[in-house]
Amino acid sequence: METKIVNDFKNINLKVENHVAYISITNPPANVMSSETVSGLSASIDYVASEPEVKAIVITGEGKFFVAGADIKEFVLAFDSEEKGKALSVDAQAVLNKIEQLKKPVIAAINGACLGGGLELAMSCHMRIAADEAKLGQPELNLGLIPGFGGTQRLARLTNKSKALEIILTGQFIGGKEAEYIGLVNKSVPLAELMDEAKQLAEAIALNKSQPSVAATIEAVNKGLETTLDEGLEIEADLWAQLFTTEDMKEGVNAFIEKRKAEFKDK
Repeated sequence: METKIVNDFKNINLKVENHVAYISITNPPANVMSSETVSGLSASIDYVASEPEVKAIVITGEGKFFVAGADIKEFVLAFDSEEKGKALSVDAQAVLNKIEQLKKPVIAAINGACLGGGLELAMSCHMRIAADEAKLGQPELNLGLIPGFGGTQRLARLTNKSKALEIILTGQFIGGKEAEYIGLVNKSVPLAELMDEAKQLAEAIALNKSQPSVAATIEAVNKGLETTLDEGLEIEADLWAQLFTTEDMKEGVNAFIEKRKAEFKDK
């Protein structure tokens, strides 16, 4: 398919190529998560969610930064009110929850500084690839705050409680290789290879896998992590059963028996 450029979103560049949407955050100089950027990101996610031709999404930053954090200047507006402060948090959390709950796989391609709200954005994606040179961290305590866009919750789930507390309480930055070692990112590669790596991962799913199965996988893992093992297994069984009614499941099984590559209808 031809490359499609969509320029309808504030501080966001979006193109669709080979069934993969590439969302680039462009808010120079550091791609901070301002209210405008959060709004533009939200609208771009709504767009890719509703576009049947989009089967996978890659989120990255334009230039040398992924996202260097939230827009600290906007915090001044909330100095006099807990309600205003909570609104900043809840509004951003809602957008990141939307990414995490999307039924299409979202990959963060972390090309540079990925700090504060930037790391929280990356953690809301289903998978993460980082440049070796990238710097990841949650330095909010240096502002007398805590991570407010989901960082205290997702970081502990992706790594472990003690490592999450260490990263948040010290404000230390870690590189791509260490992020891979602790399970925060799937893979760390040289910067020059980052987008090719993200593209290969996105296309491997978008062009070869049954989309109902992809959506069911994301739903099962997301919901399962929020409940007990027994309840998670019930969710898995229900989704497994639903897929038995799809044409893709029938095609996949027949292709396996006939020793040929499956030609899924919805891929």
